[in-house]
Amino acid sequence: MKKFALAAVLALAGAGAALAEGQTHYLAVHVDQNDPKVMHMALNNVQNVTSYYESQGDKVVVEVVAYGPGLNMYVPGKSPVADRISTMSLAMDNLTFAACGNTLRNMSAKAGHEVKLMGEATVVPSGVVRLVELQEEGYAYVRP
Repeated sequence: MKKFALAAVLALAGAGAALAEGQTHYLAVHVDQNDPKVMHMALNNVQNVTSYYESQGDKVVVEVVAYGPGLNMYVPGKSPVADRISTMSLAMDNLTFAACGNTLRNMSAKAGHEVKLMGEATVVPSGVVRLVELQEEGYAYVRP
């Protein structure tokens, strides 16, 4: 009987610890404009949401998806937020950056050479499709 009581106490303690760990939230941030204000606002949103949920004892997983003119966000020498992206990606393990492969192909064809992206960006086949996939996986959607 003592073993059963001890097991019950340990189970309740484990359940309490699991509840104390908090919830995980998921956020997809959409950038499709070559506008420094929009890019900065997107990154501000990422920082603010992360800070808020961490202060609540929760976690948040964030993916920034850029396509069309917004892909310039990830182009070295053109990105007005390159330093912020580098700093944030080192400081925030909850953050990833997705780059539209369709846009990248079109930019490269127009430029006449392969356009290189920042190392923090991961190329996905389609930015729009990636946003659809993230929403189907339960991510909240924000477009600054």
